[in-house]
Amino acid sequence: MGSPPSPLPLVRSLSRLGTGARGPAAFAAAILGAAGGAPRCQAGEGGRGGGEKKRAEWGSATLLLPPSLPPPSFSSSSGPSRALRPAQSGARTSGGATAAPPAGAARCPAPLCAAMPPSCCPGMLPSVPAAACLLLAALLCGGAEAARVNKHKPWIETTYHGIVTENDNTVLLDPPLIALDKDAPLRFAGEICGFKIHGQNVPFEAVVVDKSTGEGIIRSKEKLDCELQKDYTFTIQAYDCGKGPDGANAKKSHKATVHIQVNDVNEYAPVFKEKSYKATAIEGKRYDNILKVEAVDADCSPQFSQICSYEIVTPDVPFAIDKDGYIKNTEKLNYGKEHQYKLTVTAYDCGKKRAAEDVLVKISVKPTCKPGWQGWSKRIEYEPGTGSLALFPGMRLETCDEPITSVEATVELETNHIGKGCDRDTYSEKSIHRLCGAASGTVELLPPPSSAANWTIGLPTDNGHDSDQVFEFNGTQAVKIPDGVVTVNLKEPFMISVWMRHGPGTKEKETILCNSDKTDMNRHHYTLYVHNCRLVFLFRQDPSEGKTYKPAEFHWKLNEVCDKEWHHYVLNVEFPAVTLYVDGVSYDPFPVTEDYPLHPSKIETQLVVGACWQGGELHMAQFFRGNLAGLMIRSGKLENKKVIDCLYTCKEGLDLQMADGTGKGVKIHMNPSQSTVSIEGDDIDRVDKAMQHISYLNSRQFPTPGIRRLKITTDVKCFNEDACVSIPSVEGYVMVLQPEEPKISLSGINHFARSASEFESSEGVALFPELRIISTITREVEPEGDGDEDPTVQESLVSEEIMHNLDTCEVTVLGEELNQEQESLEIDMTRLQQKGIEMSSSNLGMIITGVDTMASYEEVLHLIHYRNWHTVSLFDRKFKLVCSELNGRYVSNEFKVEVNVIHTANPVEHANHIAAQPQFVHPVHHTFVDLSGHNLANPHPFSVVPSTATVVIVVCVSFLVFMIILGVFRIRAAHQRTMRDQDTGKENEMDWDDSALTITVNPMETYEDQHSSEEEEEEEEEESEEGEEDDITSAESESSEEEEGEQEEDQQNVNRQQQLEWDDSTLSY
Repeated sequence: MGSPPSPLPLVRSLSRLGTGARGPAAFAAAILGAAGGAPRCQAGEGGRGGGEKKRAEWGSATLLLPPSLPPPSFSSSSGPSRALRPAQSGARTSGGATAAPPAGAARCPAPLCAAMPPSCCPGMLPSVPAAACLLLAALLCGGAEAARVNKHKPWIETTYHGIVTENDNTVLLDPPLIALDKDAPLRFAGEICGFKIHGQNVPFEAVVVDKSTGEGIIRSKEKLDCELQKDYTFTIQAYDCGKGPDGANAKKSHKATVHIQVNDVNEYAPVFKEKSYKATAIEGKRYDNILKVEAVDADCSPQFSQICSYEIVTPDVPFAIDKDGYIKNTEKLNYGKEHQYKLTVTAYDCGKKRAAEDVLVKISVKPTCKPGWQGWSKRIEYEPGTGSLALFPGMRLETCDEPITSVEATVELETNHIGKGCDRDTYSEKSIHRLCGAASGTVELLPPPSSAANWTIGLPTDNGHDSDQVFEFNGTQAVKIPDGVVTVNLKEPFMISVWMRHGPGTKEKETILCNSDKTDMNRHHYTLYVHNCRLVFLFRQDPSEGKTYKPAEFHWKLNEVCDKEWHHYVLNVEFPAVTLYVDGVSYDPFPVTEDYPLHPSKIETQLVVGACWQGGELHMAQFFRGNLAGLMIRSGKLENKKVIDCLYTCKEGLDLQMADGTGKGVKIHMNPSQSTVSIEGDDIDRVDKAMQHISYLNSRQFPTPGIRRLKITTDVKCFNEDACVSIPSVEGYVMVLQPEEPKISLSGINHFARSASEFESSEGVALFPELRIISTITREVEPEGDGDEDPTVQESLVSEEIMHNLDTCEVTVLGEELNQEQESLEIDMTRLQQKGIEMSSSNLGMIITGVDTMASYEEVLHLIHYRNWHTVSLFDRKFKLVCSELNGRYVSNEFKVEVNVIHTANPVEHANHIAAQPQFVHPVHHTFVDLSGHNLANPHPFSVVPSTATVVIVVCVSFLVFMIILGVFRIRAAHQRTMRDQDTGKENEMDWDDSALTITVNPMETYEDQHSSEEEEEEEEEESEEGEEDDITSAESESSEEEEGEQEEDQQNVNRQQQLEWDDSTLSY
């Protein structure tokens, strides 16, 4: 018997039948290699060969294995290789726990034996190794089973990790993407047809590279950007080709998780966060850190997104920079050598990529440190109407690195020199009371001097505060209030309000207000006076109250009385309770003394301001020394706290508005008048920020210009009290600029005529029927573009209309005073009271007071009527209107109105020349209509024949006016002809004799033919010079408009011709 045949030809044969090196052929080669020299397989149970035999049951065949070879199995493996493992639960060995198969175990079916080598089948010699027999049997028996059905699912790994570089699409997976199928090497059932990716918006796809091996790849479907998304996670499945080409009954593997990381590419360069950097260093010091520059990189990976180094590009500078961007000086800086250094700094990321743009760093050198406030301006300009203005936007406290535990800074705004302590509306005190909502009936005891209130004319006033009415009392002056001005019922509650500025003074009583006996005795009924820095109010009861002690004197010891500053005092008297408010703060009296009521008397009383009238001695006593303003008294109702606060509140002050969170860590205190702000904190930076938010605000439309002084005092506390720094005080000022002065303009009809019957009617004649009030300011507008390039361009002035209030309008009679027996100025008081405006009148005119809009004043002035119920001897009346704002600070133009009375006579029974010649009556009427400055609103019919005297007056006046107008026309026409002759060379058509105004005209000549062309030229000239003639009245304007029509022009020429005929005729009466 020869040597057994080699198994290699069988392996090669299996390799050709299998699926390549990774298929069953490789498995067979491994088995054959392991079984070399082993006993051969035999048919049946006995067989030939030595050694104990094992049985293995696999499928439907029973195979005999050598003792050294374990039973084979094709179970699935968790690894990528196909290694033999113990069989499933159906494989048993005789040496194991499971019993060996019985002697009559089934053998390979006949087809299998037919396909096997003869040595493995019954009756054949044992020439093939047992491993080869086993392998061949497994392949042939299993292939027969798979040919009937796609039994197995594909198998892939459970987790994959991949890497892909941005801007690339190939993914490197670990482990590689390979799907295995037990149905291999069968076609379709053992082949992998594809992979399926599960997930939303997954920018990847899986592609099969080799169906037979199950190898595949994952690649991106679109361009990846690491800066947008650094990694992706999704699931993947493999599926085989099913039973046939159509892929029917394809099986899918389990889902495996794929993690893919996108690798970064260094595509972005570092970019600095700031365009430039600034810092300050004190000379003579070495800093570990002057400032820090910082750059960022938009790449996604730490390698490329991190800044690894910074570099100072500028050579030969005493500075260095570290990898974190901190700049320090390498030597002590000298302010005398260099005031400022300019450095260029660049940055590199960890991929050695340089910044796209270098950054400029400016380091200023400061002289040796001095503790104090830095970064503030001594002069701060405030433009009216701009709202809140930050006073110290760049201020900071320099402590020279001293260890500070707390800082307290106080900012004071000094406004004592402005008005009554600060900038307030300079309306009359009565108007301010009304604006603040005070009750009506308040009487002003110190009003501005006027025709209606003239008792303050002799008092010196302080006119240096833009008409803020302040009266001075030097200890020798006082004013008596006229009888009837004040009617105070002492049984009712009453209120006294006053502004006062008073110094220490003497030990004598100084009376502010006193109501005492006018004659015979020196009894004081009620008085308000100052004594030894005390404010005292004396109030003696009426005798009807009985002869018992009652509270009589109320004392208040106050520092404000003698501090030489302005303070507002309000005294509410509701007996027996008396309350004093000083600058809005209430004080109760102490002490209060009692006295008997006054004994009954019929003696009249005298009210005096600035002293007290001694009726028994008939002279003044207890004079006041100081300043008073806004002295008011009202009976019947007390002043409430809201009104008192409004009366006292300043229109200017300090303001501190901080955003949420910026005020943490600091304490802020502000006094009620907003003239002082205190800031306290232990963090200097927070104190600096709070100081930077302090602002000045003036809410007046037209604030008082001038200086408001500022003072900052600072108190610091240190750990070491002995060596604590001292912060010097800071002084500056706010300059409130002069506001644009408004120009108040009054316009309307300033010359008109009305019939006598209208003047004598119950309504009278409206003086200002078409009055218009406007206010404008003039602003400078800078030209567009650069003025330096074009020096010829100048600033232009633009007039802009604005709206504001008025507080006074005064109508004054020009000429003789009003005769109360036959004429008056009247106004609808009901309408006036509805608007809250007051009126006072006298023989000199009418004064309207009260703060209201210009539109409201227009309506009120339209209501003023002039009546005259005896017009026989009246021919004209002239009036003047002036309006003002802020108590006379801004005054309008003087608008003068002249009204003429048209007299008409009753029809006469006898005939006269005028009635006999109707052709002359018509021209007379039209001539009067054409009078300059007159406007006949209601012309009367011609059925009324004028009297002889009236006709003569009308004719003379008409002729005089006509001759004046004609003379003007002649001069202008001559000038026009001269100019025209210079241009055209034509001769003059007519020479006028200017030596005399007596003109003789042939009545037979047609005036129109001679002067039609001349009058057309004059009309054109009138239109071009319309804005230059200030004396043209509305009546003239209406006449000029009538001359535009041809028929009206013809009629006018006829009138003038007839006027000339009047000149040539002789009037006999």
